[in-house]
Amino acid sequence: MTLRPGSLSFLIVAISAFGTPAFSYAQATGPRHIWVYIDTVLAADTKEGVDPRLVPMMPKLQGLFSFSTYSLVNHQEGETECGKMIAFTIPSGKILHVQPRAVDGDLLAMELVLFDGTRPMMTTDLKLKDKGTLIVGGPRYEQGMMFMSIGASTGPRLLTPAEANTPATPAEAATTR
Repeated sequence: MTLRPGSLSFLIVAISAFGTPAFSYAQATGPRHIWVYIDTVLAADTKEGVDPRLVPMMPKLQGLFSFSTYSLVNHQEGETECGKMIAFTIPSGKILHVQPRAVDGDLLAMELVLFDGTRPMMTTDLKLKDKGTLIVGGPRYEQGMMFMSIGASTGPRLLTPAEANTPATPAEAATTR
C-alpha cells in the first residue's frame, strides 16, 4: 500500500474527528462524583462513655487510641467531582481542602491540605479505598485529643442504624450537602 501526499493528513483528521470507541466512551460518562465525609471527634479520658453516633467506628478507634470518652463534635459531608476541590471548616478553626484526583477501580486518589488560616499545616496525597476512612490525629487537649475521620465514596453513603435512629444535633444542622 502506498500513501499519497495528503492521505496521511486525512487519516489523522479522520482519527481526530471520530476518535476511538474507548475515548468516546470516556467522554460520554462525564465527571465522576465523589462524596466526602468529615467527622471531627474529641477523645478524652473523662470516663463519660461513647457518643452513640460513634459506635460503628469504635472497633477502629479502640485499635488506634486508648481513651475512655469519644464525642462527635461535628459531622460534615459534601459532593464534588474528580479534579474539583471541596473545603470543610474544622471546629478548631482550621480548614480542610479535599481534592479527589482520580478513581482507579476501588481506589480514590486524593489530595488533602489542612490550613491554619492561610498557612498550610499539612499536605498529603493518598489513595483511599472506596467507602474507606482515614483517621488524622489532631491537637492534644488537657485530657485527650481531637481528630478527624475522613471518608470518601463514589456513591452516596448509607446511614448506619445508629445514625438513622439518632436525632440531629445542632452541629449536624450546619453540615454541607
